[in-house]
Amino acid sequence: MFQKLTLLIILLSSLSYGQIHEVGLFLGGANAIADVGSGKYIKPHDIAVGAIYKWNRSPRHSYRFSAIYTQLTGDDLKSVDPRRKQRGYTFENNIKELTAGIEFTFLDFDLHDQHNYSRKTTPFLFTGLTYFHYDALALTTANKIERYNSHSTFAIPMTVGIKSAITKRFIFAFEISARYAFTDDLDGSNPVRDKEEYESLKFGNIDSNDWYVFTGFTLTYTFGKNPCFCNF
Repeated sequence: MFQKLTLLIILLSSLSYGQIHEVGLFLGGANAIADVGSGKYIKPHDIAVGAIYKWNRSPRHSYRFSAIYTQLTGDDLKSVDPRRKQRGYTFENNIKELTAGIEFTFLDFDLHDQHNYSRKTTPFLFTGLTYFHYDALALTTANKIERYNSHSTFAIPMTVGIKSAITKRFIFAFEISARYAFTDDLDGSNPVRDKEEYESLKFGNIDSNDWYVFTGFTLTYTFGKNPCFCNF
């Protein structure tokens, strides 16, 4: 047991100092693209907060992990569609997600070039897989959208952004990140519960899944020894 523990410590130490790492925070806004609400693709009006970690494998790509929380809301009265305004539905949904994937930069982003860190700016793309927990919603006979359960499912993240080294240790970025959810129940329009009582209460386009979008900023702190990128 002691030998296994010692080996684990050695491996973790090697990982911590064998590559460069980033750890930091995400702060921004969120909005849903669903059958309830304004219908606009990018309209951040709900606060989103989270943590982010990156393992930079080369100057052009990184393994990226994040955890983000937001309370998505939608209000038909904020839509330009007169049919939605007349309907007047609203919803709230708590989203807790974990995301992992790969981030690609358009330009070399070598954080160990300390003499030229102020010139380090590049657009980037990110994709991977998201696992999130959410409130299962449904329209009630009282014509209100309410929570009846909770569920978890997956989503595909699609992110575009731009980042820049503002000091030798801190990286600042702005990004817009859409999530294609594997469910159509974020707004209560298509309950996942398989009961006849919910069939008559479904509404909207039940053949199209929901999306949600994060728009915001990240600030990360970098650490780790200068790696050799030659074999990656």
